[in-house]
Amino acid sequence: MFHVFTALIAFYVIWRFVWPLRWSKAARVALAVLVLLAAEHHLITRNFFGTMASPEVPHQVLVVLGWAFGALILLGILLLIRDIVGGITFAISRDKGRRVLAHGGVSAALGAIAVVLSGVGVWQAVRVPDVKTIEIAMPGLPAAFDGYRVVQLTDLHASRLLQGPWMKEVVERTNALKPDLTVITGDLVDGTVEARAADVQPLQQLRAADGVLAIPGNHEYYAEYVRWVPAFQRLGLRMLLNEHVTLTRAGQHLVVAGITDRAATMVGQPEPDLTAALTETSKDDAVILLSHRPVGAVANAAAGVDLQLSGHTHGGQILGVHVVAQMVNEGFVSGQYQVNDMVLYVSNGSGLWPGFPIRLGRPSEITEIVLRSGPQRN
Repeated sequence: MFHVFTALIAFYVIWRFVWPLRWSKAARVALAVLVLLAAEHHLITRNFFGTMASPEVPHQVLVVLGWAFGALILLGILLLIRDIVGGITFAISRDKGRRVLAHGGVSAALGAIAVVLSGVGVWQAVRVPDVKTIEIAMPGLPAAFDGYRVVQLTDLHASRLLQGPWMKEVVERTNALKPDLTVITGDLVDGTVEARAADVQPLQQLRAADGVLAIPGNHEYYAEYVRWVPAFQRLGLRMLLNEHVTLTRAGQHLVVAGITDRAATMVGQPEPDLTAALTETSKDDAVILLSHRPVGAVANAAAGVDLQLSGHTHGGQILGVHVVAQMVNEGFVSGQYQVNDMVLYVSNGSGLWPGFPIRLGRPSEITEIVLRSGPQRN
């Protein structure tokens, strides 16, 4: 379905942008072919160079493909806006409407804007993320944990696009915060254990007073999940697979639970089970839940979770277009939400999938969360 959708965008761009150009027919055909190749490059890499989730081509090639694909998507959006405006104008004044719809200068400007914005978006996507510091008033947080600092990493997507040196800088920025706890909320890798061994190695250097906890995201199940879990554990990551740990300070407790991802059912692995994750905890315990996807937040709040940390959406990647990600994630896409008595924080993510490396108005982040004692639960 994805490839059908991208093909439709390509044909729309060819129809509304390429074919009206005052170029020779041969030049327009050549450009049309390039547009189609950009639209369907995932299909090509999937069949000949790794997988769709993990194209095993050089970094520079992924950057160029990302720039071309991003420009295509942005141009398609801009052309659609132009055509909607032109259609409304045409209904009022046919002459003015025709000028909007067929003006070559407008098309050229939109093409240039798409190309430039895509270049900026790729740069934003591959840069090492800045630290974003927030305070969260967590219901029921014991006084001993007031000021407790949790660093959340998510959607690292180690790949040929985001390689070992990038990961090393992320780890260094994380460690410089001297967190009490570091958590990774899924989608650590794209690719096989062999392909990503060097790229994930820097994760072994993560340091936090109470350790490093992690959960899988959907992409782990696309790439040798059974082998990745022990590989992550060898790197010093404590994987929470429908289970929890209890942190203790001054005789007071904080539960951190983690669940699997619903993509687990694709490969016969245990699906998310919050009940199992909270087994042997008390209803009076303050609970942080690590859940890769923000969906299910309402049910998690009803089950007694006080704070849910999620990723998956990448913040929607493009401001404005983010509403699409919002619609398919129960309205949760970026930032902090109040879900009944529970606080939900959805990180924009530190990295992203190499198949669409664009960020515009939705910057990547390393999230430093300072916990504060909030109001008591209702």
